[in-house]
Amino acid sequence: MRIVDLRSDTVTRPSAAMRKAMADAEVGDDVYGEDPTVNRLEAMAAERLGKESALLVPSGTMSNLIALLSHCGRGDEYIAGQISHIYRWEGGGGAIFGGIQPQPIDFEQDGTLDLNKVSRAVKPLDYHHAVTKLLCLENTQGGRVLPLAYLDQAMLCARSHGLALHLDGARVFNAAVELGIEVGEIASRFDSVSVCLSKGLGAPVGSVLCGSSELIGKARRWRKVAGGGMRQAGMLAAACIYALENNVERLAEDHANASLLASGLANIEELLVTQAKTNILFVTPPAESTAALREALAAEGILIGRGESLRLVTHLEVTAGDVERAVGAFKRFYSAWRK
Repeated sequence: MRIVDLRSDTVTRPSAAMRKAMADAEVGDDVYGEDPTVNRLEAMAAERLGKESALLVPSGTMSNLIALLSHCGRGDEYIAGQISHIYRWEGGGGAIFGGIQPQPIDFEQDGTLDLNKVSRAVKPLDYHHAVTKLLCLENTQGGRVLPLAYLDQAMLCARSHGLALHLDGARVFNAAVELGIEVGEIASRFDSVSVCLSKGLGAPVGSVLCGSSELIGKARRWRKVAGGGMRQAGMLAAACIYALENNVERLAEDHANASLLASGLANIEELLVTQAKTNILFVTPPAESTAALREALAAEGILIGRGESLRLVTHLEVTAGDVERAVGAFKRFYSAWRK
């Protein structure tokens, strides 16, 4: 049975062509800066994002962590969304490794942070307070794309308070494709950008942190301290290069499939469906049906995540036919459930 995995775009597996690129990769010792494929990837990522330099790391969590450590010192503070990945889902790494205090703010309905609230959260220069150094945004946020005009306002807000601006751009290529622009237009508003290559772009491992040469120099040291220095990492970098060269434009297919999935599920009266944004949608079923729904779908080869509100994510291993199959499975379940 073909499995349709809607839990996340992190479940993607390397294609045969990507595996061949990995097998053929020229490698060296990256800690010494001698892996030519890693060097090529970092140069490519920096150019795409319009930054001076880039650094390959194993994960988006490490990329965000070393960004925090490079921007902030012990006793400093960063501002981020209350349910942002960098604050809520990365184990408190900034506090653990760097003694960096988070200041969370609730997201608005569109995935932005209210910049008036941001301004009020910046601490005055007083020894009673942590020193606010950094504003962190997320794009996409729950699949929602931050408008360029808002990014301009956020940049001005950060500058007015002497803050650096970091983007958790785990799915920033989804945002760029949705807006029909080059990713560098988004990145140009930020001092640093973390980009995940192992989600919708399909690489098995890897994120890149992009920024100034000075910042990435600091980040390279923190990568080593955090255990992220890799040796013959060119095989992984080759997969990331393949992803950047072949899998960016096709993200539009994932967005279309998410919309198709949302439209199909919206016709089921028991479900509350939030309109798909890029490749992510949220579905709330009746709480008493969720466990049975998950079990019934799994029996048909459809995998969904846990929780009462379901996040469904389309990606390169989910076709339009898979979406139709998933919608049919949901319909069959609730048709029987009503009886």
